[in-house]
Amino acid sequence: MRFPLLTLATIILSSSFSVQAKMYRWVDENGQMHFGDKIPTKYLVREHDELNEQGVKIKHKAAAKTAEEKREDRRLKAEQKKEELIAKKKRQRDRVLLDTYTTERDLVVARDSRLDAVGSQIQLAETIIKDSNNKIETMEKKITQIKASNREVPLAIYDRIENQKEQIVVQTKVMESHKKRRDEISVQFNDYIERFKVLKAEQKAKRDRLAEERGF
Repeated sequence: MRFPLLTLATIILSSSFSVQAKMYRWVDENGQMHFGDKIPTKYLVREHDELNEQGVKIKHKAAAKTAEEKREDRRLKAEQKKEELIAKKKRQRDRVLLDTYTTERDLVVARDSRLDAVGSQIQLAETIIKDSNNKIETMEKKITQIKASNREVPLAIYDRIENQKEQIVVQTKVMESHKKRRDEISVQFNDYIERFKVLKAEQKAKRDRLAEERGF
């Protein structure tokens, strides 16, 4: 049953409603507000309110979301989940920093130790590349000498030259990979050091605050 808007006051004041009676309020497609003890099926997906016997809103039902709104909700939830994961990882990193390192100097030593290890790998690759270039240069000189004496150059020499060239390509990639890792370590540990300073300052501020509260 639906009731015109003008009869709302009469409905609210009527003593014929039992304690369990429910009243609903909704708006149609023309913007007209309606009241009734049952909502027409086509308006169930629209925004509406449930009222008590005094006509006071006790429950609100939002309109059913469109497909676009649902997609946006999923996007926002995924973004929130991503942000929560990032925050969780940051908290874990903070715990590791404070549990693993006692002073800023410890972090500097750890950083330099890793940089030294990667630096050694870079130097090794550079040495291998240099050695291969020297070998290629030597074999090319030998080829020139053989040709100058009108002799046939053994194919094995050309094969060795190709092998050394392949070695240079491989070691160049290895060296570049280590250089990239070196840069990543520098950035990572510099971030760790800055964060460690902040965490230590927060710890000190907390200790000072507690000491002040205790009157020490």
